[in-house]
Order: sequence, then structure tokens, then C-alpha cells
Amino acid sequence: MSTTTGYDEANLGSRSDGVTVTVPEGDGQQKGPRLTSEEVWHAIAKASFAVLSHDTPTGEPRSSGVVYTTVGRRLYVAVAPDSWKAKHIAANGRVSVTVTVRRGGVISLVVPIPPATISFQGAAVVHHAGSPMVRSIAKELAPLLPKERQATSSIIEIVPDGAFVTYGIGVSLMKMRDPAAARARVPVS
Repeated sequence: MSTTTGYDEANLGSRSDGVTVTVPEGDGQQKGPRLTSEEVWHAIAKASFAVLSHDTPTGEPRSSGVVYTTVGRRLYVAVAPDSWKAKHIAANGRVSVTVTVRRGGVISLVVPIPPATISFQGAAVVHHAGSPMVRSIAKELAPLLPKERQATSSIIEIVPDGAFVTYGIGVSLMKMRDPAAARARVPVS
């Protein structure tokens, strides 16, 4: 691995002094786990918390923690219809998501073990309460919302695309200490 510092060298997209970026070197061989998209989807379906990121209409980045559910190969997040998430995501239609996957079981109560992560980009559509899409999957969405909010909440439908970028999925806790062994890139489909 080599390290670059500075905007021009790292090609970050916006100038920021003193930014350090690690750039992979070598033969391009995968050193991380050999994962399938099915294994990653399984981990996403078992989890329920993610960090949802989007841009405001003026291009400022925003993120927030959300609870989600999966139906097929899509994620669904319930939000207030007048929330920033609903407004900004409806305007842009693109999001980035990082799902945290708890690891370590009981030992994580004693030893600080960071969660594994699955990150991806995707297309997002905001559906208003009562829309045909929301009505068609209402049963699956019920755990996301208290009964009194089910009739008024908007639902963000997220369709991942490109690749999942994982860290700590499909490896032992000890291997999570080695970044090259713990990370993988897996096609979404």
C-alpha cells in the first residue's frame, strides 16, 4: 500500500488539505474473503440498521441512521413525509448505504469489536403513504412503523447497484484485524 496526501494526488473530487488516502498496490489479486452476492444479501436481510447517506439539493452530504427491512433484493426505510430524507432523496434519487453487522456475540460485551460493514450505492424512490407500491408490501413494512404512523409515513425504496464493499463479512474475528484479509468487493446481482 502507498499513501498519498493532497487533493491532486488522491483525486478526491473536492479540495481538502491534509487528506490522507490509502491506495492499493500490487498484483490486483483478491486477498479478502471469497463472498457471493447471495451471502452478502443474507447478511443484509439479517440486519436491520444502516447509515443512509444522500446529498442535499445544494450538493451537501447528509447521513442518518435508519431502520430498514428487505423485501426481495430491495431495502425499505420508513420516514416522515416532510422529513429532510424524503425531500432530498426524492430530488436526487441516489443514496449510499452502510449496513452494520454485529460480530462477536457475548465476547463483544467485554472486548471492543467493531461491527462488520456492507456498503453500497443505489437508486432510491420515495413512495408516499397509500401508494400502490406501499399497499402491495404493507405486511412486510409493518414492523418498521408503529400502527399510528403506518397510514402517514413515506417509504424509501432502495435498489442497490454496482458492487457491495464489505469489511469483516465471511471472515473470522481475528482476520478482521487485517484489512486486506477482511475486505471484499462483490457484485450486487
